[in-house]
Order: sequence, then C-alpha cells, then structure tokens
Amino acid sequence: MKIAIKTTWILGISFLFFSSCGRLILGADPEPTPMIVFDDLAYNIETRYSLFKDKGVDWQAITTEYREKINPDMGDDSLFQVLNAMLGELKDGHVNLSYIKDRGRNWSWKLDYPENFNYSIVERNYLGRNHRITQSFENTIIDSIGYIYYGSFSKTIKKKALNAMMDYMKDTKGLIIDIRNNGGGKLNNCGLLASYFTDTINDCMEFLYKSGPGPDDFDGPFAYEIKPSDTLNYTKPVVVLMNRSSFSGATFFPAMMSTFPNVTLMGDTSGGGGGIPFSFELPNGWVYRCSVSITTDCSGRNIEFGVLPDIKVDLDPKDEAKGIDTMIERALAELR
Repeated sequence: MKIAIKTTWILGISFLFFSSCGRLILGADPEPTPMIVFDDLAYNIETRYSLFKDKGVDWQAITTEYREKINPDMGDDSLFQVLNAMLGELKDGHVNLSYIKDRGRNWSWKLDYPENFNYSIVERNYLGRNHRITQSFENTIIDSIGYIYYGSFSKTIKKKALNAMMDYMKDTKGLIIDIRNNGGGKLNNCGLLASYFTDTINDCMEFLYKSGPGPDDFDGPFAYEIKPSDTLNYTKPVVVLMNRSSFSGATFFPAMMSTFPNVTLMGDTSGGGGGIPFSFELPNGWVYRCSVSITTDCSGRNIEFGVLPDIKVDLDPKDEAKGIDTMIERALAELR
C-alpha cells in the first residue's frame, strides 16, 4: 500500500485497538488510586508503544522497579514524578505525561549535543532587514543562492504561499533550506514542501503501525510516496541544514529529501522522533502520549534515532563570536 502526501495516513491506524485495548469497565469507574493509575499507564504503554525492540527496553523490568515506588498515600506531585521518571526510561521525545501543574518531557535528543544554531546571527547577518516572510518561511537570496529558514512544520502550509516563494527562488543557482531548531509538526507539510524538489515519483519512507497488544502486532509496511508538485519542480542543487533540534517532522523532511539526487543533507544528525505519537487519558484525567509507529528511510534505517547528514558540519564558536554561521557558509560554498 502506498501513502501519497495528501493522505491523512494516520487515520489508517487501528482506532478499534486504541479505543478498546484498555480495561472494559461496567458501571461506575473505580477510584483512581495511585496504583490504579500506575497499572493503567504501565499496561497501556506495554501494549501500545512501538519501539521497545528497537531501543532494547525491558518494560517489564522497568515497571517492576517503579511499581515499588507507588504507595496509596502519595499525592499527585509525587505520583507524577514517579510516572514521569518511568516514561523517561524510554528516551523518546514523543513520550510524555501531562497534568495541570506540569508536562513531562525527554529532551536528551537535543540537550546532550551542541546547539549548532544561533537565530540572532541568522536574522541579523543572513536574512537581513528586508527578507521576505512568506507565511512561516523566512527567505531571501544571498549572492544568487536562495536561503529559506523554516522554524516549524506545525502550521498548515498554503500552496499559494509556497508557489509564490518558489517562484521567487526559481532563478537561483541553488537553495538552502534551514530546518535547524525546527521541532516538527504536520507530516503533510513535510511532504508538500518536499514535492517541489523532485520531478519524479519517489517512495521515500515506510511505516509500520501498532495494531494490537502483542510485541509483534504491527500492520504494514506502508510506503510513503512523494509526487512532484504540479506547479514548480526545483531540481537544481539543494542543501538541507539540520541539527539535533530538528525533531519529528524535521526528521521526516530530510528523510524524504535524502531520496532526491539534487539534495545534500548538511549539519548534524537530526533529533529523531520517527514514531508517530498518539494521546491517551489515564483514569485520573491525566494525559500521556506515546509513539505507536515505526518509520524507516529508503535505506531501511529507523529514523527514530535521527537522519544522518551527508556532510557533517558544526557551528564553530570562533565564527559565532564574529557573527558568522559556519554551517550556512559551508552550504553557500557547496552550492557556489
């Protein structure tokens, strides 16, 4: 089965499984004691989470360890700390727990690495005072090289805006698409943007999605297909700049672009986040997310752990002190 860029593919996930694999309760719900909440979370992560094998995680051992920390008299803050720490063992940026006071998070995928980005330098010394802001895209032309900074895939892209920006860029010698510090967003936005940089149909990724409670209960694989834009196909050289804070959608996008012969990925390995997250509610009303899919790139590599650059470049602190972005300069040199 193929999934085109305009398809809301996530609807293919088995909603019957996700809505029914928890406990079926007849009559009044039980009092959501700390142990009930813990057991509900532990069981549903066990049956819904998609990446245990890839990460080598023994969830049974983890739940046994953390279950001993639960006591009937603990308050919400203490319970949250235990549950949040348990989820943290998955080391997954798409797994978190939220309640009214706090939202858990695992940011080791970016905080354990160099930042490799300084927006102030980009804004002041590369975009400049008169750059264009085309919807969410900040863009300009630097010595016949197009430069686009895109900070989030979260807002829906209007095709009319993309057409206008790409028309502005059509006569450039090459193009830089900078997705550093882009925390992701909508998958369809990734596919739509990628469609402007190819003139052929490409199968660029494959998805498996959790379809039942067993460790091997997956449906798929489903190929994700990019069709060329019917408006403009920019097939001149393109460099995609990324860093460890290029997460989720900003990992899907370089995975897509890596299949095009005119594209070079540059910078650091992206932050990963290849498992599509779903949100669920616990008996006490708290909400948690977990990854329910596995995504591999065209080489079969699981992109949960990030997409590798073709050319590794870091931001040089000496350059940064001078207001120079090492990575943009290397991209400009590559395209010239």
